[in-house]
Amino acid sequence: MKTSRVAGKKLDKTSVPEPIKSDGNVVVVKPAGYPMLGMLQEYPEFSEPDVFEYYAQEQWQGLTAKKGDYLFDKRIFPDFAFKIIDVKPDESVISRMTTFVIEEIEPDRITPGEDDGIGFEDLIGQEIAKEKCRLIELFLHEPEKFGRWAPRNVLFYGPSGTGKTMLAKALSNRADVPLFPIKATHLIGEFVGDGARQIHQLYDKAEEVTPCIIFIDELDAIALDRRYQELRGDVSEVVNALLTEMDGILPREGVCTIAATNMLQAIDLSIRSRFEEEIEFKLPDNKERFEILKRHSETFPIGLTGDVDLGAIADKTDGFSGRDLVEKILKTALHKALIEYEETVSRKHFEYAMSKVKGTASSQPPKNMFA
Repeated sequence: MKTSRVAGKKLDKTSVPEPIKSDGNVVVVKPAGYPMLGMLQEYPEFSEPDVFEYYAQEQWQGLTAKKGDYLFDKRIFPDFAFKIIDVKPDESVISRMTTFVIEEIEPDRITPGEDDGIGFEDLIGQEIAKEKCRLIELFLHEPEKFGRWAPRNVLFYGPSGTGKTMLAKALSNRADVPLFPIKATHLIGEFVGDGARQIHQLYDKAEEVTPCIIFIDELDAIALDRRYQELRGDVSEVVNALLTEMDGILPREGVCTIAATNMLQAIDLSIRSRFEEEIEFKLPDNKERFEILKRHSETFPIGLTGDVDLGAIADKTDGFSGRDLVEKILKTALHKALIEYEETVSRKHFEYAMSKVKGTASSQPPKNMFA
């Protein structure tokens, strides 16, 4: 649950406290960030709510507090903004009797993912990727053994649905260490500075439970080549914070960063160069496609008829990822059988599923897009 602080005490976010001072008012503020962010700008930390309250009373005394407005610092962190979340009474004037409540960042948003029991054996194929991940496993077991030679930053790349996230989870389970999964798109905050703060909080949290893995999916969402940055908007402050962490300027012993992308050529070279290892994930071959179809069809709630030839389906699905086979072929065929109240999944249901797939399910950007 998100908490707030007033006079050093934690408060439930669900309700604004009644004025503690009998003749005062209450102003709830949330750190909003800077209008613009430079490379060397700091982000304030609020360690002493009592001191902040005195500072705020003195600085903003006489101003009318309106919900939704912003208050700007003019002294220690010039132009840093606080958004007014609530005021009691409405539109009251800030005075020496005003109680300030700082609405904090949700600490529980950054938590390790749950152990779902996935192991290396659950990922069909990708043997080279698995082998390379054994080094990371050794590091997570004995990080002190590696010293400055630790595998700190690793990049998974390859078509969507080939098992990049699955292998990160399997590696976490195999090494018995926490995994912090996050999508890069979630690092782009509402206000300038939000994303950088989330990056540093993520690594701070990870450092508390080392050894561990930070897994950043869809890296291209924030690490797009600078030639195409205008397509994504300004995410430079997120990238700068990530580079700071990856470069080890702030030492994070026992933290391994694994990022994943299905658009390797779109990643900016300044970010790509920070990864010591790039591990490729490939689309399954014919044998692997058959094994994927066989293993997952065995978990159907109803059986297969004898006329279903999984080998023939594997032959016809060249270019499909494991996810495509499960979601577009097996699931579609099963759902068709269930909706027809059939007791088994038959050949006609798989033919229906195949007819719904137009060409290759896994799409990649044009080869000359980033030339």
